[in-house]
Amino acid sequence: MKIVEQVAEYIRSLVPYEPGKPIEEVEREYGISNSIKLASNENPLGPSPRALAAIGAKMAELHLYPDGDCFYLKRGLARKLGVLPENLIFGNGSNEIIELAVRTFMRAGDEAVMAHQAFVVYNLVVQASGGKARTVALRNYTHDLDAIGAAVTAQTKVVLLANPNNPTGTIYRRDEWERFLGKVSRDVLLLVDEAYFEYVEDGGYPDSLQYHAPERAILTLRTFSKLYGLAGLRIGYGVGPKPVIDMMQRVRQPFNVNAPAQWGALAALDDDEHVRRSLAVNRAGIDYLQKEFARLGLEYVPSSANFILLRVGRGQEVFQKLLRQGVIVRPMGGYQFPEHVRVTVGTMAENQKFIAALENVIRTF
Repeated sequence: MKIVEQVAEYIRSLVPYEPGKPIEEVEREYGISNSIKLASNENPLGPSPRALAAIGAKMAELHLYPDGDCFYLKRGLARKLGVLPENLIFGNGSNEIIELAVRTFMRAGDEAVMAHQAFVVYNLVVQASGGKARTVALRNYTHDLDAIGAAVTAQTKVVLLANPNNPTGTIYRRDEWERFLGKVSRDVLLLVDEAYFEYVEDGGYPDSLQYHAPERAILTLRTFSKLYGLAGLRIGYGVGPKPVIDMMQRVRQPFNVNAPAQWGALAALDDDEHVRRSLAVNRAGIDYLQKEFARLGLEYVPSSANFILLRVGRGQEVFQKLLRQGVIVRPMGGYQFPEHVRVTVGTMAENQKFIAALENVIRTF
């Protein structure tokens, strides 16, 4: 078809994001049952109970279009964060906010700077817009902010940063961040992806919201998918200066956030008990898994998130062998870590099942 032949080369050369298979399909394909999924950095405790109750109470309203401006959620979140409602924009997951920012502030031929082994969606969205990605190597599995700052040119419109970084779970710290801010033009949009920020315990972590200022273009991205357990509803948000948000609102499609997502997210904001339990389960899981990896003599990257990047030698082979034992993790070949898998922290029972399966697998090497 001629219409297909006319597609721009920057679209043709895109490698689509490759999702994992549904757990039911994995069980059918491998003839197994009672599988555990530790592949997508989801909350093992499930969704916020308050969110479930709020959604259940309003299901009879599904015939109505959702609130196109997220009116109540915007005000509830603004109060929690201590920002103004006009500083907030919501999306179908924080992924959509990334796409909105790139579409709004980049033209074909513009450059975006990012870490080489960060969230794959960054490069995908920039390339899909006709932009050029300048990637900078990680240093010790961590964003090298000095090198990223040095890579910024007059053609750079956006810098994408992940803190903590997916898939390594590492963070850059306050001194590096402040040095970086002092070197990069205030006119470049700094898109700071903090999807996992709630899990960070390091006192040197720089909460990017504390650095927002009228003269600085910082857009902080966060999500309800991880800690609040609402990944299936797809709702994330951005916090930024009013002029930045206003421009992105011009690009955002109407009714982009569905009604149950808004109901659930608003209720989850006040579910302190679910947050407390989720953080406690993650802390215990991180401690257990890292001790077990050390016992097994496996190299891992100490994590500030709810997952761990683990070096197993033959990542794809280990992934396949774990599948046959009913354990789903994420192979990291797509992130240029072919010797690694990424494992999400689960419940203690899930973590123990994973370690038992992993021990069986590495004995075969």
